Amino acid sequence: MGRKIGLTSAAVQAQLGVDQPDFGVLFDDMSYDDGAAVPFDAVLQPRVEAEVAFILGADLAEGELDLDQVRAAVDFALPALEICGSRIVDWDISFGDTVADNASAGAYVLGADRVRLETVEPREVEMVMRIDDEIVSTGTGAACLGDPLLALQWLARQARELGSPLRAGQVVLSGALGPMRPVAPGATVTAEISGLGSVSVRFTAEPTSSKPVKEDA
Repeated sequence: MGRKIGLTSAAVQAQLGVDQPDFGVLFDDMSYDDGAAVPFDAVLQPRVEAEVAFILGADLAEGELDLDQVRAAVDFALPALEICGSRIVDWDISFGDTVADNASAGAYVLGADRVRLETVEPREVEMVMRIDDEIVSTGTGAACLGDPLLALQWLARQARELGSPLRAGQVVLSGALGPMRPVAPGATVTAEISGLGSVSVRFTAEPTSSKPVKEDA
């Protein structure tokens, strides 16, 4: 379905003890609609973060891949929640761990509103994320590598260099706008992103049935 960029926020990098972004692949079974219920055991040790998502209207495979080209390739932007997970106990991970774990990708939720970039500047958006009505994370577009479009540009160049460029129709989760937060069974998470709208997800009350592997396994 597309790609996710991880570790773009200085706050998340500090949380996990890393100093550079990475990326993973989004599969169709990771996608949930706005307001959907996600089985709590669908993702190991789930943590949620709010992001700007882009839907591409053109390939990013040729040319300079400068910021103007990247912006022009975006069909629209929308608010998103990423549900990250880790197979390493207590999220005690290194950069290599998260790369090996598909950039800690678990699931994602896209908001219903589709916004053209002519009407919103991604680096200027402001985000508030709540878990069960309690504010747990705040941030701005500038927290994502200085601009979510710069994160998209970084990914476009990395993907092309590795022989699998970004294509029209793909979803790109550009990275966290603020700290990720753990969730418990039965929790409801809502994020509001100025200029883009809101997105929410709820988790079932079922306890997780899976356990992360030990780091030395």
